[in-house]
Amino acid sequence: MTDKKFSVLENPSKIVFPTLTETQKAEKRELLGQPVEMIDLEKIATIEDLVAAYGKASIQARNIGKCADVYEQMLTDAERPTILLGIAGPLIAAGLRKVIRDMIEFGMVDAVVSTGAILYQDLYQAMGFKHAVGSPEADDKKLRDLYIDRIYDTYVDEDRFWRLDCSVGAFADKLPPGNYSSRQFLYELGKSVDDKNSILATAARKGVPIFSPALNDSSIGIGITDHYHRCLKEKRPGMTIDSIRDNYELTQIVVKSKCTAAVYIAGGVPKNFINDSVVMSYIFGLDTGGHRYALQLTTDAPHWGGLSGSTLDEATSWGKVSKKATHSMAFVEPSVSLPLIVGSMMQKQASKNRPALTLEWDTPYLKNLSIAR
Repeated sequence: MTDKKFSVLENPSKIVFPTLTETQKAEKRELLGQPVEMIDLEKIATIEDLVAAYGKASIQARNIGKCADVYEQMLTDAERPTILLGIAGPLIAAGLRKVIRDMIEFGMVDAVVSTGAILYQDLYQAMGFKHAVGSPEADDKKLRDLYIDRIYDTYVDEDRFWRLDCSVGAFADKLPPGNYSSRQFLYELGKSVDDKNSILATAARKGVPIFSPALNDSSIGIGITDHYHRCLKEKRPGMTIDSIRDNYELTQIVVKSKCTAAVYIAGGVPKNFINDSVVMSYIFGLDTGGHRYALQLTTDAPHWGGLSGSTLDEATSWGKVSKKATHSMAFVEPSVSLPLIVGSMMQKQASKNRPALTLEWDTPYLKNLSIAR
């Protein structure tokens, strides 16, 4: 027996090590110069601490840290980029309603592009209805008999969906007839909501525009279709959604901004709509150069070729993200990654000194975009 400790410096003499040039040695030292730091849970007390530790680790933990760094740069840039938030996926069912609401409340975004489903489920909860804990192994035939709809491991009450669809249609009845952008309609809808934790209500109160270019593809669209059907039956004018006006309005926000930044949660239509608003700036005779900052949280993979998983580098080839942009992606499901990044920014108070953005509309024109000083 021996108490001698093993040492990696005691190498067998028969091993022949490769010979490197001095240039190669210097390059090797540089590449190996920054060690991966172990996550020390004994030293972590806050979300901010955890995300900072992630940034010094590896794999998707490091990417979460990088995304947080990019977001902080967006929020603290002296030129105050206009931050466009794109949200898709089952975010309300996942429990992220107040996280998104807080991003609006605390000045962390300036405009939102959302699927209709997210906004409808925000409205569903604003009416006092709940998402219930379910199971992905549920008997879906039995759920159908009970009029319970399943969103992976979450349940909603279809009977209440029906009632809310009809309520949306009745709300549309009260609006003056004519064409509305989704922003206009959702602003009016948000003003009618009495719930401090509502995304729609908070955005309306704070003057943050919400666009839903695929609003038809949601239960809000079903409610407006109910309104449209009754208007035809009763031979009276009604309101309709003008999706091209959405294009025109969001593009004006982009061209009137000194610079822009994008936060993509999942992908889909909201991601492409925000990107296309940069492309469409040509109709105003401008080339904005693309977003100055961009980050994305997604589980979609780039190698399938779809937009939702496409990299931010790929977006640079289209001119949607600037060639000089600071950007990062984390391939982590948003119910896990978004609270970490937003929570870190809130604990840092990264948006505390960010001046407010005011938009003045004379629809379809954006008359003025001004920054409080």
